[in-house]
Amino acid sequence: MTTTTSLHRAADEGAPPWVGASPVAAVLAAQRPWREAAALFRSPVWRGRGVPDGGGLPVLLVPGFLAGDPSLAVLERWLRARGYRTCTSRIRVNVDCTLKAVERLERRLVEFTDRAGRPAAVVGQSRGGMFAKLVAMRRPDRVSGIVTLGSPNVDHMAINPLVAAQVRLVAALGTAGVPGLFLDDCLQGSCADELAEELDRPFPAHVPYLSVHSRSDWVVDWRACLDPAADNVEIDSSHVGMSVHPEVYRLLGERLPALAGTS
Repeated sequence: MTTTTSLHRAADEGAPPWVGASPVAAVLAAQRPWREAAALFRSPVWRGRGVPDGGGLPVLLVPGFLAGDPSLAVLERWLRARGYRTCTSRIRVNVDCTLKAVERLERRLVEFTDRAGRPAAVVGQSRGGMFAKLVAMRRPDRVSGIVTLGSPNVDHMAINPLVAAQVRLVAALGTAGVPGLFLDDCLQGSCADELAEELDRPFPAHVPYLSVHSRSDWVVDWRACLDPAADNVEIDSSHVGMSVHPEVYRLLGERLPALAGTS
């Protein structure tokens, strides 16, 4: 079993890194995921050193906003090599209404766990982490635990203003009639109210919930990831790079085997 000496719980303090940052800092931040991926492929954790076998634990992977299943292909490959049974979300681009998307994901989860014959862990990045939380609340009997990566589950609009502008553009296009996109109503309206009400419900206490965040996150305000229902763990990572970050893989290598009953 590996250790997590570089990981620590975060106090709720400190502004997100984009506040008062220079354009040069923004450019450097945008390049960081490539360096994190390179570090992963050089890391012993990529080759499975010190990582217990997954014991066939089913794992459902959910991508973030504007992303699809291919964005988690590296993570899926690593999990399969470690003995996990993976399943993608069938999300091509994560821009649909949250409630509709979660209904489809719930059906996907039920089909997957029926085939596997046991509950599944759900790993979601960014907006996909909110989906993971919602599906666990709806079907705790089908979920062995969830891991969220940079997911603003406390306040899903606590994000970089540039990303917020993209969210508003998607909503405007959806409201104008472009199919497959969420609407203005999903941001401010009855759909948004229904989502907020669902997220305010108690999270099932018996379902392990790990929320990973980073103060270096240039997309999501890290404080919005500090969910009282979760085990909140901090790493030093970019937002997009969390799915290819060595520390995330070490953490998954420690936490997921417990859900499979192999640690």
